[in-house]
Amino acid sequence: MSDFNLNASVRHDLGKGASRRLRRADLAIPAIIYGGETAPKSIAIDKAPFYKAIEDESFFSSVITLDVEGQKEQVVVRDLQRHPFKPLVTHADFLRVDATHELTLHVPLHVVGEDTSKAIKDEDGELHVLASDVEISCLPKDLPEYLEVDISNLELGTTLHLSDLVVPAGVTLVALTHGEDHDNAVLSVTKAKVRAEESEEGEEADAPAAKPAEDEGETE
Repeated sequence: MSDFNLNASVRHDLGKGASRRLRRADLAIPAIIYGGETAPKSIAIDKAPFYKAIEDESFFSSVITLDVEGQKEQVVVRDLQRHPFKPLVTHADFLRVDATHELTLHVPLHVVGEDTSKAIKDEDGELHVLASDVEISCLPKDLPEYLEVDISNLELGTTLHLSDLVVPAGVTLVALTHGEDHDNAVLSVTKAKVRAEESEEGEEADAPAAKPAEDEGETE
């Protein structure tokens, strides 16, 4: 698991106006830590390391250490508010982590084996990724950065569902706890549509032209 450590300070100047002033200063990101039995805490996170951290996909599925003026908090990202058209984060929400309580969040799916897949390389298969992440529940110590989906031995025409995923010990797929009706598809490998259409068109072009019907009323 990746090790993310960020520095922050307590915000005493609160409200929308204070947040705007903080963003205009361009040095920190307004944020809040909440959850557990401790009161919510408004903080400001050092901007440069924060933006570097969110470039890493695993940041969103890892336990993060926030050092708030010497007091360390274990948290996970709960939400990021972004500017409507600028590439800026306007606010961050962090949820406190309790080592003895399960947490629920989304982790990405990483598809591997496409380069060696016989269905794709030799049988004109086409990969369709139907879900980029899944919701899981586990203790913080069991939190995976991602779930790997190996398609190297997948046969053409196969669809993988949530129940087909291999998950680490201690990890539960939340959707499956709601019953079989929630066993959603996550990916499939099918015959490439474009190639199939081209093949059908080629067969039509090669077919002999139909003989014109004789006019029953024609006489010599």
